[in-house]
Amino acid sequence: MEQSLVSIITPMYNAKKYIAQTIESVQNQTYSSWEMIIMDDCSTDESAAIVQEMAQKDDRIHYYCNDVNRGVAETRNHAMEKANGRYLAFLDSDDLWVEDKLERQMSVLKNKNCAFTYAGCDVIDENGETVQKVRHVPEHITYEKLLWGNVIPCLTVLIDREKVKSFQMPKIGHEDYATWLTIFKDIREGYGIDEVLGHYRVNRNSVSGNKLRTIKWTWNIYRNNQGINPVKSVCYLLGHLFQAARKMR
Repeated sequence: MEQSLVSIITPMYNAKKYIAQTIESVQNQTYSSWEMIIMDDCSTDESAAIVQEMAQKDDRIHYYCNDVNRGVAETRNHAMEKANGRYLAFLDSDDLWVEDKLERQMSVLKNKNCAFTYAGCDVIDENGETVQKVRHVPEHITYEKLLWGNVIPCLTVLIDREKVKSFQMPKIGHEDYATWLTIFKDIREGYGIDEVLGHYRVNRNSVSGNKLRTIKWTWNIYRNNQGINPVKSVCYLLGHLFQAARKMR
């Protein structure tokens, strides 16, 4: 049975310590019809050399580089412009997938006849040690449910581009959450696998580490990105904080 192409979007900046492991987790997929678009945001370390060497041995890996440093949202958008696949997945340069991630999620898209699927993940540290066993996800999500908190890990998303309007990630904090909300305004629902299909890496320099900044980013999404009135925004923000507290357990 012919496999449809999945385009994997990987922004990269100074990821020499992890990028080879990330690529290998894609190469180990049981679903083999993929292209990995690695968009370098002007790394100053040896990341580019590592990727280019691996790309010489596997023509499914494609390396590109921004002309100037642009940040993660624009870097993902530039990578999406290069995508050839019907399906779109996201994997940052320090995260990992389990080997049947794509295969299982492709089955969800086809069996549910849906446009968007996601899965649970665990959390690992800089050394690959597990610091949180499972980040659970609901088996069904809608725009209204998603407003109460971002329960969709970016590294687990798989999208059927034929069923979703063209989109770009906005250049704001929590750009992935804003993107999912915009997509779900159109498609209305998606389906998840509440099992660990990816390993999300956290480190001391993580941009999501500042809790006050995270609250400000989320408020901005509700009020300015989604245009929600202040009263509802407060309610949704409280729900978001509750979801964040659950993740820390």
